[in-house]
Amino acid sequence: MSKTQVLTPENSQLIFIDHQPQMAFGVQSMDRQTLKNNTVALAKSAKIFDIPTIITTVETEAFSGHTYPELLDVFPDTPLLERTSMNSWDDQKVRDALAQGAAEGRKKVVVSGLWTEVCNATFALSCMEDTDYEIYMVADASGGTSVEAHNYAMDRMVQAGVVPVTWQQVLLEWQRDWARRDTYDAVMDLVREHSGAYGMGVDYAYTMVHKAPSRSTHSGPRHDAVPATPIAAE
Repeated sequence: MSKTQVLTPENSQLIFIDHQPQMAFGVQSMDRQTLKNNTVALAKSAKIFDIPTIITTVETEAFSGHTYPELLDVFPDTPLLERTSMNSWDDQKVRDALAQGAAEGRKKVVVSGLWTEVCNATFALSCMEDTDYEIYMVADASGGTSVEAHNYAMDRMVQAGVVPVTWQQVLLEWQRDWARRDTYDAVMDLVREHSGAYGMGVDYAYTMVHKAPSRSTHSGPRHDAVPATPIAAE
């Protein structure tokens, strides 16, 4: 497998590392609500394309708290692989889950986690040291304790061979061709919900150009403009 080969639904697997409240509290590299939006969007992307997905957590009851409900709602039946180590690669359950995907030809491992400079970096470096897996680090669905911590960790990983990506890049690489109608509508729905200006643009094009109905369930009346009557001076 080569890093010049694009991500596909057939060659990819995904791991979420420690998307838990206590870890998110420490994130200072980006807006935390944006981080959650991007993480959930990545999860929904994987769901659309049936990407095998691993969720691993650290010290849930003792320190870190429970994984984002919004993330768990996307994968309600996915096992949560609990760890004590900051480095997910130290846990045999995680290795076994990744190996199962790799045995199916899924050696491109897409990673989203907290924090970039600790849990993400140690996992990526250790995994690549021991295997021939390729790591694709989703930079905007991962966060560090400062902008510098996140950026330098990304730099270190890239120097070691990690491929930096964004969640939307991953989504559109998996889709690849708009003629793939079996996933087209789901991708467009995801984009409109999570992709900011891009999603707003899709909504505008659907309703104003193609005259599709609004996706809102709003049923209240819309009142025409009524110029206010000037108030007479006393």
